[in-house]
Amino acid sequence: MNLFGEAFGWILDPANWQGSSSIGGAILLHLYYTFVSVLVASAIAIPVGYLIGHTGRGREVAVAISGAARALPSFGLILLLVLVLGVTRTAVGAFIAFVILGIPSILAGAYSGLQAIDRRTVDAARAVGMSEWQILTKVEIPLGLPLLVGGLRSAVLQIVATVALAGYVNLGGLGFFIVQGIPLRDYSQILGGAILIIVLAFLLDAVFGLLANAVRPKGLDTRKTRSRASRPAAAVDTPTT
Repeated sequence: MNLFGEAFGWILDPANWQGSSSIGGAILLHLYYTFVSVLVASAIAIPVGYLIGHTGRGREVAVAISGAARALPSFGLILLLVLVLGVTRTAVGAFIAFVILGIPSILAGAYSGLQAIDRRTVDAARAVGMSEWQILTKVEIPLGLPLLVGGLRSAVLQIVATVALAGYVNLGGLGFFIVQGIPLRDYSQILGGAILIIVLAFLLDAVFGLLANAVRPKGLDTRKTRSRASRPAAAVDTPTT
């Protein structure tokens, strides 16, 4: 418990919130790496996922690619790309690794959100004369948003955890405090950096949880639908003679 006290003391020390290597600057840099990587991964994965979900083609390939990408070791991928691109392009190599690791969850959320929609809803939209583009943008995308946000949520948590490894290639972020503290045997700094990463992950998870609830279509309250369906039909009184 004393070590935890020292770790929180390190976090709350005003001296660690000042200067070029401050905790505040490391948090902002950590968020910058995370959200830029998620934006790039989303720009790649969401259109592909919507195409697969709308047409129903290529799902097996997408599942195979997503599964293979999830199995990639984060640290090994970062080091590989940094060594391949050279030390002068360390940031580029790290960003590519973050994007690769974020794509599977976003891709799965995009196409599964569309495929989970009741086909009768899509058929009804076609029956009233809506074009394929209108069906995608006005029916499928709004109804599939909750699962897409769930995919984004998973990707953000994956990347937040992986950005901590950026400290090993001298890119800063909250992982820098852990990497710096290991050779110095500064365990309060190591634990403090780990606590900050965990708290940041929990906060982002809570934000995306609220966002998932906010984008859920109001008409898709399955509990109300089930309760109505389970009610017995009202008895019809027959007139007596």
